[in-house]
Amino acid sequence: MLRVVVLGAGAGGGVPQWNCGCEGCRAARANGHELHRTQASVAFSGDGEHWFLINASPDLRQQLNATPQLHPKAGALRHTPIAGVILTNSEVDAVAGLLSMREGSPFTVYAHEKVLAILASNSIFNVLNEKNVRRRPIAIREPFEPRLPDGTRSGLEVLPFAVPGKSAWYLEGKVHPGGESADGDTLGLKVTDKATGKFFYFIAACAEVTDALKAEIDGAALVFFDGTVWRDDEMIRAGLGHKTGKSMGHVAMSGEDGAIARLADLNIDRKLFLHINNSNPALLPGSPERKMVEQAGWQIPADGTEIVL
Repeated sequence: MLRVVVLGAGAGGGVPQWNCGCEGCRAARANGHELHRTQASVAFSGDGEHWFLINASPDLRQQLNATPQLHPKAGALRHTPIAGVILTNSEVDAVAGLLSMREGSPFTVYAHEKVLAILASNSIFNVLNEKNVRRRPIAIREPFEPRLPDGTRSGLEVLPFAVPGKSAWYLEGKVHPGGESADGDTLGLKVTDKATGKFFYFIAACAEVTDALKAEIDGAALVFFDGTVWRDDEMIRAGLGHKTGKSMGHVAMSGEDGAIARLADLNIDRKLFLHINNSNPALLPGSPERKMVEQAGWQIPADGTEIVL
């Protein structure tokens, strides 16, 4: 049985963001935890005992403490159910949480060679001693079975695939440690329980909904998809930045080329937006944008949402 827990559904900085007074952040501070979102990550398991994370956000310590499924087992002095972390990109909000996992428990980091090259080039990640924390390269369109810490099979299969995106913003104008090829900077994942055949897709960053991407996810039971901004120029209009969503590697929810319209004709049982920015009005319950999201069959998940396939 495939289980998925949303650890965080927010974009970089979460909601409320520490230094932001936009409408979404003000509402989150005023209305308690209903609107709070930590930075995007999910955990999945095939047996309910061993779990794998997709991305390790800067909020990981908070997320783990809030998720009973990921607590150490009763009576154990040191233990974690986490067997591995799969990275889909090298942005700060996808990798910084690894530094909170430095206390010596064994697990494996799976990532494309370009992302691993970035980790290797930054000595701070050496706190993850490779005797305990192995780093394993993954390749586009090559499925792999993540292993448990003792090397046994997990019964799960993960298929990485390329989606339109960009390299991490902190590398703009600099030499990429992993080379200049565009492949590998932004991945989507298909996760399958080999015993049941159930699967879901995770796509937290996507600059464009292509026909190839549509064909990939059509017929899925569950899709987590990039919901960073409602409209492409949202950050500019709100006075919060000078970049469009697409220039940051994120397609808008709305518009004729947006995710809602482009994915409307697909046969997907359950569609959830995540990596939702604090500027996105669809985050606000009762807003016109939230109503449009829900009428189109999409959901805005709360942190802690669990889905069983």
